[in-house]
Amino acid sequence: MNPTTATQHKHRAKIRVLVVDDSPSMCKLIQQIINDEPDMEVIGTASDPFMAREMIKALNPDVLTLDVEMPRMNGLDFLARLMRLRPMPVLMVSSLTSAGSGATMNALEAGAMDFVLKGDVSSPKGLATMAGSITGKLREIVESHPNFEHAAPAHAPAAPAAPKKQVSQAIAAKKLIFIGSSTGGTEALREFLSGMPASSPAILVTQHMPEHFTGSFAQRLNAASEMTVKEAVHNERIQPGHVYIAPGHSHLQVVKTGGAYYTALSGAEPVNRHRPSVDVLFESAAGYVGHDAIGILLTGMGKDGAVGMLKMREAGAYNFAQDEASCVVFGMPRAAIELKAAHEILPLSGMAAGLLNKLT
Repeated sequence: MNPTTATQHKHRAKIRVLVVDDSPSMCKLIQQIINDEPDMEVIGTASDPFMAREMIKALNPDVLTLDVEMPRMNGLDFLARLMRLRPMPVLMVSSLTSAGSGATMNALEAGAMDFVLKGDVSSPKGLATMAGSITGKLREIVESHPNFEHAAPAHAPAAPAAPKKQVSQAIAAKKLIFIGSSTGGTEALREFLSGMPASSPAILVTQHMPEHFTGSFAQRLNAASEMTVKEAVHNERIQPGHVYIAPGHSHLQVVKTGGAYYTALSGAEPVNRHRPSVDVLFESAAGYVGHDAIGILLTGMGKDGAVGMLKMREAGAYNFAQDEASCVVFGMPRAAIELKAAHEILPLSGMAAGLLNKLT
């Protein structure tokens, strides 16, 4: 941490973390990463969920890091029980595998707030990346939810959904929707898309997510949506009723050729430390789609997408931002609101309806 950030945090109570991982070496590494920060400390480590359960009762941590794969009771079963009985912020620690990506998606659905990857810690760069990810996400999670323990359990019974407004073919063929999200975005996107009819205009999405995870994510969204959801590929004609998810290895952009819109993928350098970057997607929308574009910024850490959304507004687009109360982390929508890039600020539960009202 740099001296300025350290000074900002030194007068606050330390973030108290319980580390749950069956690997002694990984437990030790995570403990060292956290204890090196002046504003956080590990108050205990547990090698399995049964030990973790007793330590939560005894130590009352602010936040938990939880391995996806655990002995005696896997991390997902433990997480589901925890969210029913003692809801608290949980940061999942995941392996970068196809099995790990599926389990991580399940964990986010069960109530985990975010995840970090077990990277290559044999190199200084890999270790620094993992350390920055863990400490940054812990800090954002806890600061955004100081009273999380009083929150309702995940997936409380929902009221019956109202019939979805249908979008005319002319509007669906003309308009394009662009969405950016990060921390908390996997579940926010699932809820939003469940409210969109198959007659919707095409939607292009940049969600901050690693390579190998976006394909699994797109499949899950497809199963929960009337629209057809897929991981974007390069130079594909954009069709109404379809959702295109930026792959974890590339920026997603829109381009226009011969009167039709196409996807474009780029391996250019990260923007705002991200590839894919929301700003890259939104700036392409400003350049190629203009007043026929609609921008949406959902929950997320940082400010990626705020400048791009302002450029969209200046080009004639209409923009929405998620409100603070319904965000897991309000960073990205807040940055756009401060720039006066958003026309409307809506709760997640009303975002799909607000968009459909605008379209119809």
